Amino acid sequence: MTDLPSLLAQAATTQPKGQPAPSLFNSPLPLLVGLFAIMYFVMIRPQGKERKLREAMLKAIKKNDRVVTVSGILGVVQSVKDDEVVLKVDESSNTKITFTRSAIGRVISAGPMEPAATNGATGKK
Repeated sequence: MTDLPSLLAQAATTQPKGQPAPSLFNSPLPLLVGLFAIMYFVMIRPQGKERKLREAMLKAIKKNDRVVTVSGILGVVQSVKDDEVVLKVDESSNTKITFTRSAIGRVISAGPMEPAATNGATGKK
């Protein structure tokens, strides 16, 4: 038989030395944070800006604006209520259609030009 002290000495030498302390750069955390930051600046932030611009456009709709609905219908705004917009879509038959405000896709042109804007364009002093 072997003696106990030599067995303990042999077991102590075969154990691995102390592992180095885990570093922040050896973990996947910085990679995940970096990927989230890239996704935020590429996808989430531009969508928020676009949504704010659309909300501002919908709030600014007024009578006589030419608009296109999300379904592609062209019309002139006849009246604007809280969440409803009445569009005149045909001059000859005086056809009017009521849409929700969110159904407006974009404003083609604003209402009639103001006299101050037209005088400046002609170059009169």
